[in-house]
Amino acid sequence: MQPAQLDLARYTVRLASQTDFAGWRDAARRLTLNEVRPEDISWGVGSDANDPRDALPAVPEGAQLTVPREFIAHAETAFCHSDPGRFAFLYWMLCRLRTEPKLLAIASDPDTRRLEAMEKAVRRDSHKMHAFVRFRKIGYGEDEHYVAWFEPEHFIVERNADFFVRRFTGMRWTVLTPYASADWNGERLAIGPGAAKGDAPDQDDTEALWLTYFQNIFNPARLKVKAMQKEMPKKYWRNLPEASLIPDLIAGADEAARDMIARLPTMPAPHHAKLQAKHWPKREPAEAPDDDANTISELREAAKGCRRCPLWRDATQTVFGEGPDDAKVVFVGEQPGDQEDLAGKPFVGPAGKVFDAILDDAGVDRQKVYVTNAVKHFKFEPRGKRRIHSKPNAGEVQACRWWIGRELELIKPDLAVALGATAALSLLGKAIAVTKMRGQVIEREDGLRVFITIHPSFILRIHEPADKEAERERFLSDMREVKRLIGS
Repeated sequence: MQPAQLDLARYTVRLASQTDFAGWRDAARRLTLNEVRPEDISWGVGSDANDPRDALPAVPEGAQLTVPREFIAHAETAFCHSDPGRFAFLYWMLCRLRTEPKLLAIASDPDTRRLEAMEKAVRRDSHKMHAFVRFRKIGYGEDEHYVAWFEPEHFIVERNADFFVRRFTGMRWTVLTPYASADWNGERLAIGPGAAKGDAPDQDDTEALWLTYFQNIFNPARLKVKAMQKEMPKKYWRNLPEASLIPDLIAGADEAARDMIARLPTMPAPHHAKLQAKHWPKREPAEAPDDDANTISELREAAKGCRRCPLWRDATQTVFGEGPDDAKVVFVGEQPGDQEDLAGKPFVGPAGKVFDAILDDAGVDRQKVYVTNAVKHFKFEPRGKRRIHSKPNAGEVQACRWWIGRELELIKPDLAVALGATAALSLLGKAIAVTKMRGQVIEREDGLRVFITIHPSFILRIHEPADKEAERERFLSDMREVKRLIGS
């Protein structure tokens, strides 16, 4: 059935808010199926009862709108962009896709590039919101509440509110921005109107402690001003309490670096030995692992006494896997790092934070995945106070394969993700070129599918900001593919 012929007068679509994607989607469907041209539509936010153009045509009987499925996800992200022309642009893209279904795959097309740029800007703004929101406490006891002020470039509050709910479930908080606010009372999330900066508190009792901490963790020997300003642009500084320290820290970096080098000790810090004595169980070393474990908890307990290779002698403790014992996906890294060795938990150091953030961006629930390492003890070289990561050799990886095998037997995942070459060696029993095999799925003889990608620590080792951002996007794409493979 052909769409009804309509009056050529312009249609006005008034959305409920800047982020009313459902309203835009409904209006776009009606207008597209009635063959309304993009230039005949005026898009806006708000309502006007006196405007006769607000009445939209009904969907013609039997008409169906078919567009590539991935467009909806792209459009939903780009919809949060602050470009006032985004409503019309997305409608234009929708019209083009009806006759050009492969449009999104044409990287050279100007409209496709514009859509990708809008998505990237929204994702980057979301990343900055995750990193630069600073809560300040108001009230005490039952009246305790945390308030933060943030100035996003795009309309991302609703998009990111769930992130803060997951991170700060146990406290009552409010994030204020110029166009919207998010409030969590411990049970319910509410999105409200925007606010002014004066509505947020200036400081709280913990701010002096935070500034002292920030000043003491500053490493002058690793200072790269351009890289720092790339990751922490100056426009965010006015809302970051620690930003007031940055000019003086930069100015004194050279002298501080010389003093730091002069004070470096020649022996490892004694607290590592104390922690090791605390965590290692007082029992005879066992060369062979306990094979009586029937659950992950029992296997974790058995691993505390592992002596299958010499790495246990210098490590603080065994760092076993963590996550639900019925996880659909198991992520396997290389080995625990310095922070993991001290905490006894995997993926809690800098690479773990990158991993968590990208999983969140990809929509993979970190609480529903199991994370572990090919080698369960930290291998390092002592350099003064620091313990420098040293790559496990093939013998050490082979010695630890028994633990990985038992973890997989008990969890029975749908997919294992090899994060880097050492993990791939452990899972597949042979060395592979990760750069060539990245993104591929290899099926083992036992039927387990293994997805190949890099370790997130690789992103941290990239110095050039543009290259680092590009690699992060590639890893994010890999994690989205993992989500697709496990069907969640």
